[in-house]
Amino acid sequence: MIAFLSCVMQNDTINYAKQSQVLVKKTKDNIKEKIFKGWWIYGEGQHIFKDELTLKEYNLEFLNEDPKDLHYLYLAVCEMEYFPLESNMTGFLRKDIVENQDILIVTDFEIDHV
Repeated sequence: MIAFLSCVMQNDTINYAKQSQVLVKKTKDNIKEKIFKGWWIYGEGQHIFKDELTLKEYNLEFLNEDPKDLHYLYLAVCEMEYFPLESNMTGFLRKDIVENQDILIVTDFEIDHV
């Protein structure tokens, strides 16, 4: 009896994992990327973006970049932490329900002005 329940539970887990992957793929395809213009600010290991139009602040997550490389790039350009770097971020917004914050998921970016 225990072996049978174990097999049923494993199959349910596999089916749930497959459904979750499909849900994530559908959600990812439906999200439209947008260009956000504003200021990228880095300090104490945290990346923040201040939107020029709305003046809202977003935590940044970079999908295609290595965090160490971003740290070195920011410091190479600004030569210090907490210096606002004018930039365009291409990406989409995600709501962090636990911390009640908006996160800007960045797929690409360019630095406008140094």
